[in-house]
Amino acid sequence: MRTKITFITYTIHELIDYINWIYFFHAWNFQPRFASIAEIHGCDACRAAWLANFPASDIPKATEAMQLHREAMRMLNTMEQTCNVKAVFKLMDANADGDDLILDGKKLPLLRQQTRVHDSDPYLCLSDFVRPLSQGIPDTVGGFATTIDETLEKRFEYDPYKHLLIQTLNERLAEAAANKLHEMIRKEVWGYAKDEHLTRQQLLNEEYQGIRPAVGYPSLPDLSVIFLLDELIDIKSIGIRLTENGMMQPHASVCGLMFSHPQARYFAVGKIDEHQLADYAARRGKEVSYIQNYLTMNLQY
Repeated sequence: MRTKITFITYTIHELIDYINWIYFFHAWNFQPRFASIAEIHGCDACRAAWLANFPASDIPKATEAMQLHREAMRMLNTMEQTCNVKAVFKLMDANADGDDLILDGKKLPLLRQQTRVHDSDPYLCLSDFVRPLSQGIPDTVGGFATTIDETLEKRFEYDPYKHLLIQTLNERLAEAAANKLHEMIRKEVWGYAKDEHLTRQQLLNEEYQGIRPAVGYPSLPDLSVIFLLDELIDIKSIGIRLTENGMMQPHASVCGLMFSHPQARYFAVGKIDEHQLADYAARRGKEVSYIQNYLTMNLQY
């Protein structure tokens, strides 16, 4: 199902319902239960009732969370006038060739788990969720990226509090755009989940069919893969700049793959040994030392 590269621009207003506030509050050292402030009506009575649900020992922290959420919403209203979130995606013809993906004719090598929790668990690789090349029938994998304009972030660079506030909001908005984009692709463009009807909470809980691992996720840990994805979907076209080491700028950017297989799930590649590293480097066509720099946290030796 090869498609052309498609670009979308989202307003802040379009993304607010797709923000996962748990991760926003986590960035500010709040436990998940305090993120529920984002689920209530903003009137004084509703806020007071929410606050009253906490034990006395948690009231000070809950009050801080309430104030932080109020200031975050004010910042989002400010951003609405000046910022947009950009997205790009492409559905590519795909097949699995062992631990490699073939995407629109380009090889994207992957890593396979070498450890497992239970003896009956399979050793997973993302290529397991794509039709094998040997079957002679093309499958589909999506590539995507989202990013947000960093202009407003620079405006507050001399105000530490507001700078951190907009940084953490930008990160959530980039993820929210990926969430909204993925929903549209599942239901309309790819169309493998046309009858999907999820509540907001189910959507945030990822109770849909398929996964979208981003570069740097435990199942796709090699950051240098970003260079291969840029060749396939042109992430620079939405303003994402890549450093020499493959880091994305603006920092509030997300890039990864989309899989539709009903049994697709997230997993961690975990630790790899020197033999697997050498094999992976050979499949990537790179020196072992080059790949080693990107997989330091995954090396068991």
